[in-house]
Amino acid sequence: MSSIRFNRIAIATVAIAALAIPGTLSAQTPDHPTDNSAQFPSPHDLRSLTMSGSYLAARHASVERDASSAAAFYRSALRTDPKNNELLDRAFISSLADGDIEEGVRLAERILTVDKTSRVARLVIGVRDLKLKKYAAAQQNINQSIHGPITDLVAALLSGWAGYGAGDVKGAVANIDKLAGPEWYPIFKDLHAGMMLELAGKEKDAGVRLERAYKLDDTMLRVADDYARWMTRNKDDAAATAIYEAFDKKLPRHPLVQADLRETRAGKKLPPLVDSPQTGAAEALYGIGATLTRRGGEDLALVYLQLALYLAPNQPLALLSLADLYESVKKPAMAIKVYERMPASSPLKRNAQIQLATNLDAADRSDEAIKLLKDVTAENPKDVEAIMALGNIERGRKKFADCALTYNQGIDAFPDPNDKANWVYYYYRGICEERSKQWNKAEADMRKALELQPEQPHVLNYLGYSWIDQGVNLDEGMKMIKRAVEQRPDDGYIVDSLGWAYYRIGNYDDAVKNLERAIDLKPEDSTINDHLGDAYWRVGRMLEAKFQWAHARDLKPEPEDLPKIEAKIENGLTDAAPASAASAEKKKEGGNGG
Repeated sequence: MSSIRFNRIAIATVAIAALAIPGTLSAQTPDHPTDNSAQFPSPHDLRSLTMSGSYLAARHASVERDASSAAAFYRSALRTDPKNNELLDRAFISSLADGDIEEGVRLAERILTVDKTSRVARLVIGVRDLKLKKYAAAQQNINQSIHGPITDLVAALLSGWAGYGAGDVKGAVANIDKLAGPEWYPIFKDLHAGMMLELAGKEKDAGVRLERAYKLDDTMLRVADDYARWMTRNKDDAAATAIYEAFDKKLPRHPLVQADLRETRAGKKLPPLVDSPQTGAAEALYGIGATLTRRGGEDLALVYLQLALYLAPNQPLALLSLADLYESVKKPAMAIKVYERMPASSPLKRNAQIQLATNLDAADRSDEAIKLLKDVTAENPKDVEAIMALGNIERGRKKFADCALTYNQGIDAFPDPNDKANWVYYYYRGICEERSKQWNKAEADMRKALELQPEQPHVLNYLGYSWIDQGVNLDEGMKMIKRAVEQRPDDGYIVDSLGWAYYRIGNYDDAVKNLERAIDLKPEDSTINDHLGDAYWRVGRMLEAKFQWAHARDLKPEPEDLPKIEAKIENGLTDAAPASAASAEKKKEGGNGG
């Protein structure tokens, strides 16, 4: 299947609101746990609010992407005005987004008493019926949720699994096969038909369908995995191994593939991916939900992933996809909760721990993040990904001596130190070394990064500026920064480096020109405003200089820079020569997320 084709169709479907979901769903609780008591509604909050107060609070929570609070406030408003259908719909959708499917079911039942055509309510009730093994009722409700390419496919797959659960394997497959639609339908149809047939013991027929799906897209993980599993039971280990090895070349070292490959090489017969109609239906919801998450359809994806986990609470890929969705909408607190649900037995546990640490750091829980990653790397001192994640957190928290040592460990564990992709880690180690006053080591690492990626703009910027700041290699350093600016003309940090480089060599007119351009690109950056103030002072524009310094002061500069800025506001520049750089790391890192 062409992912590009799916992308165009999926986005178009979501854009026209396939499920007519009101408001913003893609989110949950406050990012910082210490703030939860201030933002999440307590029972007292809810009792004391009027209906309009609850409604306004719910709308605000929705804007803030806090579905838990939104659901609680909407339900509070609904208790005051129980016949308000808009409140009912919003409380329902917010409950789904929050993962409270049981509450969603109760609200869906209320919705259907006033609107029997509600497609989302029908879908949720159908999924509940499927979970409870009420397969006939599940089919009836799911079949009434159809509307648009995405939802039609989901309904057909879920209805098929309900039919399978009712004992009608032939009818279930036929129900899927009769669905006509876009060109990306067949891979999902063949995959799920194959899963049903292998679960029913019809291995030969299952193989035909799984092979067809594999030929349509051999890069789809679940397709390749289930086909290889079928191979272990019906062909031979060599055939299954070839599928896993081919996938590994396209997406190296995927934990699930690595685990199954080890089992296959040991001669084990691997079971099908799903073991019941419920896990089959969860697989359908996860598959579509994960695809929508990658294609920009977060709202609809959130509902599907929550429903998938309602049916199969420990489905590891659904958990990862849901956590990834929360990351994409910058809700680390919710991502943390999902990563913590990853089963200890899953091959994806280690990946979840690394991402958990990244989100702990994003939620200002960096000590916990560092401890977690140190535990992971202690278990496997050669785990380069975990080591580098630890180094990145230490670097972001300005633990420069620590991150230099951590990157040492990671670089020593590289299978191939000369792999071009490794440039970034030499660059990061160089930053940590330079900031911990180990310039000779830092310079060597920057040169190594450029050896691997000769025109990498961030490295050119950092090394070139460092030379100019030290008064060495001035011509080469200026050329490097100019090459960086040519590649990233709209990067305010890199343009600032060029302006500040001109300042350092005493070319104040060009310094002003470039620093004004940098301010246009990054007006909120304290360091750039400080630099422009210095340049203005040098060309005799004293009032403007003091204005820029005052603005830099108000933009929360680094604590060590604030007294220097305040002194300049009071006295101007009192030295005859250019001042030292105020906050070199921002200029030199070029805003690379470091």
